[in-house]
Amino acid sequence: MTHADIPAGFAPIFRTSPFIETIGPLYSAGSGVTLVIGMHVQEKHTNARGALHGGVLASVADIALGYGMATSTSPPTSMVTANLSVDFAGGAKIGDWVETSLDIQKIGSRMAFANVYFSVAGERIARASGVFLVVTKS
Repeated sequence: MTHADIPAGFAPIFRTSPFIETIGPLYSAGSGVTLVIGMHVQEKHTNARGALHGGVLASVADIALGYGMATSTSPPTSMVTANLSVDFAGGAKIGDWVETSLDIQKIGSRMAFANVYFSVAGERIARASGVFLVVTKS
């Protein structure tokens, strides 16, 4: 994949880590409640059947939820994952563009709650629900 294959408005993700470098490349557009994370499915993301591995979606869900909720406040709220559950409703194959959409329920003084939805070509393939422990709150 080349950068030309990335949809307009997306750039390399604004914050990375050694783990994100391993599963990436990941791209992002927007921030806070409008944060969208996208990726092209590559062979390294697949299971033995050649489909996108659910563990990759779980990892991206954790990133999308955490980054989206953190950047929805100014200054960003520091938080850590307390619970993550993922429901799979479809799949993706090599070459597919997968992107997220975020739905933040609440960012409180101690806990934060949100859902993230994954889609391929407008079709929802998974939903993840996250609960995060707020480490600092502005």
